Amino acid sequence: MKVTQISCFIENRPGRLHAACEALASRRINIHTLSLADTAEFGILRLIVAEPDAGKAALDAAGYVTRQTEVLAVEVPDDAGGLASVLAKADTAQLNIEYMYAFSAEVGARAVVIMRFSEPDRAVEALQRAGVNLVAPIALLAKA
Repeated sequence: MKVTQISCFIENRPGRLHAACEALASRRINIHTLSLADTAEFGILRLIVAEPDAGKAALDAAGYVTRQTEVLAVEVPDDAGGLASVLAKADTAQLNIEYMYAFSAEVGARAVVIMRFSEPDRAVEALQRAGVNLVAPIALLAKA
């Protein structure tokens, strides 16, 4: 199950993160999880929101440069070695993980990790074939 993520490029200066979040809040778009990576001049804000198309439109209207990408919400056993076991299956399938970040909701007794693969369709097939559960977007919304 692929999930739509918004990437938003923001200047690395005070108030810009707040302004981006306010652009979403003003349109009543709920943020389920986010990750912020920075460089000296700018940051990349990655968001999973309740309404990806509306979220992108809100950020675009506020003057941000945005892009939508497909990521996977991967169930991970919530115990020591849980993430390593899922990563081993991705490694066996020779899947390239470009980046990943944690999602605060739990699905049953498992944690959820957002993973961006260079080949998301192949990753879906390989991980499901290896017995890894992927979380549907609707399940993320229900748990967050």
